[in-house]
Amino acid sequence: MADRFVTVSLTRRDVHCTARLLTDRAPLTCAAVWEALPLAGDVYHAKYARNEIYALFPPFASTEPPLENPTVTPIPGDLCYFSFTGTELGTRAYGYDREVRPGATLVDLALFYERNNLLLNGDVGWVPGIVWGQVVEGLEAMAEACNDLWRGGAAGETLSFRRA
Repeated sequence: MADRFVTVSLTRRDVHCTARLLTDRAPLTCAAVWEALPLAGDVYHAKYARNEIYALFPPFASTEPPLENPTVTPIPGDLCYFSFTGTELGTRAYGYDREVRPGATLVDLALFYERNNLLLNGDVGWVPGIVWGQVVEGLEAMAEACNDLWRGGAAGETLSFRRA
């Protein structure tokens, strides 16, 4: 199978990067994400993981992918997939500007843009993610935009994923 690529964008900031899907390491996750594209949603900057931006989506896979190619220490350029129930995210401590219902399931698609990340949450402990893509072009500009997002705020910004 030929390599597949996605474009990850911060829409308002007009910044993009390109990532290669890791179909050899996370085939079920890559297939689920690929079939669901394009996806876009409000962007959030992580509070605990450190150098991470992400968007939340309703579940889009017919069944949730297993924990393939897991990590708790993502590196710059990793795209990660997480699945959470509303009870895991339904607290004001996470800063969401909308209600996250306790019974809901949410998919979190994340981009890690700098080093020294640790997926350890004070409320629930270790939170392994599925690494399903790796940025191959444009990470430096995206990292600058992510840092601006951290300092300047995420309100009004959209994180999008589409086939390249």
